[in-house]
Amino acid sequence: TILIVGLVVFLFMGSVRTALVPLVAMPVSLVGAGAVMYAFGFSLNLLTILAIVLSVGLVVDDAIVVVENVERHVREGKTRIQAALVGARELVGPIIAMTITLAAVYTPIGFQGGLTGSLFLEFAITLAAAVVVSGVVAITLSPVMSSRFVHEAGKEGRLTRLVQRGFEAIRRRYERLLDGALGMRWAIVAGAVVVMLAAIPLYQYSRRELAPVEDQSHISLFMQAAPDASLEATNRASLEVVKAIRSFPEAKFMWSLTTSWGGFGGMVMKNFKERTRTTEQMYGQVYGAVSQIPGLQVFPRLDPPLPTPGQYDVELVLASDLPPEQMLQTVGTVLGAGWQSGKFLYVDTDLKIDLPEARVVIDRDRVADLGLDLASVGRELGTLLGGGYVNRFNYFDRSYKVIPQIGDEGRTTVAPLLDLKIKTPSGQLVPVSTFTHIESTTAPRTLNRFQQRNAVRIFGGVKPGVTKEEGLQVLENAARAAAGPAIGIDYAGESRQMRLEGAALSMTLVFAVILIYLVLAAQFKSFRDPLVVLIGSVPLAISGALVFSFLDLTTINIYSQVGLITLVGLIAKNGILIVQFANQLQAQGVAKLVALREAALTRLRRVLMTSAGTVFGHLPLVFATGPGSAARNSIGTVLVAGMTVGTIFTLFVVPVFYSLIATEHAPGTAEHEVFTVKPAGGPAVEPGLAGEAAHA
Repeated sequence: TILIVGLVVFLFMGSVRTALVPLVAMPVSLVGAGAVMYAFGFSLNLLTILAIVLSVGLVVDDAIVVVENVERHVREGKTRIQAALVGARELVGPIIAMTITLAAVYTPIGFQGGLTGSLFLEFAITLAAAVVVSGVVAITLSPVMSSRFVHEAGKEGRLTRLVQRGFEAIRRRYERLLDGALGMRWAIVAGAVVVMLAAIPLYQYSRRELAPVEDQSHISLFMQAAPDASLEATNRASLEVVKAIRSFPEAKFMWSLTTSWGGFGGMVMKNFKERTRTTEQMYGQVYGAVSQIPGLQVFPRLDPPLPTPGQYDVELVLASDLPPEQMLQTVGTVLGAGWQSGKFLYVDTDLKIDLPEARVVIDRDRVADLGLDLASVGRELGTLLGGGYVNRFNYFDRSYKVIPQIGDEGRTTVAPLLDLKIKTPSGQLVPVSTFTHIESTTAPRTLNRFQQRNAVRIFGGVKPGVTKEEGLQVLENAARAAAGPAIGIDYAGESRQMRLEGAALSMTLVFAVILIYLVLAAQFKSFRDPLVVLIGSVPLAISGALVFSFLDLTTINIYSQVGLITLVGLIAKNGILIVQFANQLQAQGVAKLVALREAALTRLRRVLMTSAGTVFGHLPLVFATGPGSAARNSIGTVLVAGMTVGTIFTLFVVPVFYSLIATEHAPGTAEHEVFTVKPAGGPAVEPGLAGEAAHA
């Protein structure tokens, strides 16, 4: 990433010396961010490393703005020292505004609660620290380096002159396009509004999930045995599961734990580089192999990318005060809808009324005739069938339990129970069948409770290519249609986390926009100027990013939402550069339309440079492969797409909105700071060349 950003800077500057200024700013800013991480006790993990990778494309922006501004002043005839001082003075306000804006974007993420807040706290602080340090570097170190490394006027190399001629051609072309846009402002506004409104359906019809599926070289397996299966039978069936798993060439080994009710285990894959198929590609085939094993229901699951509870991809809970038997019809309807949707590999429920149950009905009169009592009968049967130990005995220095119980062959069916004999007070042994009979029935395997109500869990595993959100919506819609008012709908496991966290980052995005508005209002000393930045660039960039999620190139997940929040701050920086400079020109007496036109033309090169640095710097995230790549692909796609589309709109829509709604800045409305610089051996800088202070 650093090499790509360095190459982009070099190509835009046309000089190795000039490119060194932003290139040096990168490691300095990253070292500063590392110091903040150390102070907070953060470790190098997936999210902090992701923050560092993202910051590479961010921290270079401010230094690019400074060195390009200094280079512009040098071309206008100033010495390097003069250009560095004047250029730095001009940009103190915008850089502070951009730094605070971008740092403020991450503040809501860091203070958010729940899983997202816990995960992204380190990410937000690391990224904000890198941005703040880069802002400090840009107004201190970068001007000093620019005064030494920028070529004097007329001494540029051949490549530098070639790059400058290329940008002049681009500038002239942009000037004609900008004049055309300003000549049809209301058409531009109408088009921008259409693009803004398009963000709503693009967001609604994009696929959603909590986090993208990652290849973790492991597939979990959950096994359910028949309710009357013995441990030995379950163990034999689980060995067949192991054989099925070992038939896959990608499998390294399988671990499992078998119990009387089933068990669980996992298929451990070979290293990512030693196989050609991902876990997601194998997921369906694994289910096909293990679903044919008699005696066990085996449910595979791709391990969740985030630390979430639960065992399955989708877990819907139906809670009611009704007994489980009365909820069976509703559960069957939901299960049928799940199968018919074609989105599930499997869908099942924990409400299974198939547990064989034998009820011993005692004839009280007959018991009394035999001189027995119910307590003694219950005690005798409990001893023979219960399996509780009564004592211990030592044998060769080992202690063993004494368990009075009939053998396994006498407990496999109900009939032998009637042949058991109980001693009466008279000493006679009478069979149990003398005073009892058996009523056979079935009962639920488990009786679950959820928030103090009877609960039934419906769970499933979605097919590869189907998001968990899509699967959950199928079950939700079916449950709402089938469940009456007496049955409530809730969630468990990862599905519950999805519903809790799903809208949280959307609200964070709103708070980020509000924070940016407040920061810019204080910086510009105007309530209207920030609207130019926010309306003219932010929603358009978001629409551009959402096009790619709508086209299924990514999904709406917590990583892409963090990318959208980052995009808000990044694209706002371009608008700040144009609006701030236009305000400065107005304060010098330039007419509003002339000022915005000159500001857009002057800031064109640095807007293109900073955007190109961000876009190309984040391309490695888009094309990343291997473990953990899905999260990087998601956030990278959003940033690259949003910055590309947003930059194009910024160059035309921001000037148009500025001409319509920006505050008029007459001369004398801003504080003018005039200063004189007298470098050694050089003439003093005329007051007319002095930079203007940040103002509203």
